[in-house]
Amino acid sequence: VQLQASGGGSVQAGGSLRLSCAASGSISSIGVMGWYRQAPGKQRDLVAHITSSGSTYYVDSVKGRFTISRDNAKHTLYLQMNSLKPEDTAVYYCLYSRSGYTYWGQGTLVTVSS
Repeated sequence: VQLQASGGGSVQAGGSLRLSCAASGSISSIGVMGWYRQAPGKQRDLVAHITSSGSTYYVDSVKGRFTISRDNAKHTLYLQMNSLKPEDTAVYYCLYSRSGYTYWGQGTLVTVSS
């Protein structure tokens, strides 16, 4: 399984970005997909995840601003990020988990300036 994240960039506070994560290899619609982020000098933390049935979970700091979605036919995960804040600055990683295995993408950098 390979995950390729894209869509990161630099924006001003209040702006928007849409991250994508294309999965290839032994992928099925079963399994949880999610986004984590790692700010400089900090640990990697969960941002949001989505199950194969479409159930979602968000950490409190992004609720109402970020939307996670997945296209099972295209094996692609998305993260729409609105009203971005400087504290959202981090490397964002996508994840796919199934049957006890977890796969990570390479990360995409999001920089939000004030």
